Amino acid sequence: MIGISGYGNSPLTGYIYGSYAGVSNAGSADGGRNVGAIKNPGESTKVSPGRKSSPAECQTCKERKYQDGSDENVSFKSAQHISPTEAGARVRAHEQEHVANAYSKAEEKGGKVINASVSIHTAICPECGRTYVSGGLTRTSIKYPNENNPYQKNKKANDGLGMKGQSVDMAI
Repeated sequence: MIGISGYGNSPLTGYIYGSYAGVSNAGSADGGRNVGAIKNPGESTKVSPGRKSSPAECQTCKERKYQDGSDENVSFKSAQHISPTEAGARVRAHEQEHVANAYSKAEEKGGKVINASVSIHTAICPECGRTYVSGGLTRTSIKYPNENNPYQKNKKANDGLGMKGQSVDMAI
């Protein structure tokens, strides 16, 4: 799972999904004096009604960082900036790492992946109004055989009784 940390006037400018991934409010290097400068080249310079800045001038989008909150060996273990245009693809690729890890874990221990689902979350930047990918969450279900379980042994015995004689081909 991956969440975001960001910059802004509110204590929490991003949302964290799943386990805690950390939220930081790192200030700008110039102390906010460089107002009106293009911080996100290639973005619109139009300020939407009710917003503080345009997407091109948005300090929050410039400072937004993504960090993984799981205990798996995947990308984004330390907070990293991703441009808003690349965030969707990078978060999807990151969540795919979690799915691949689930299949590897199941194979190592003789299990089977029953279900793997990925949710990609979006939010709206409070400063410029841009919709951005705010994180993702992967959920997996792995079934492991338990040969020592008495219920499993009983189930196998009952299945065996039902199968006897089903594949007999006798000629008279």
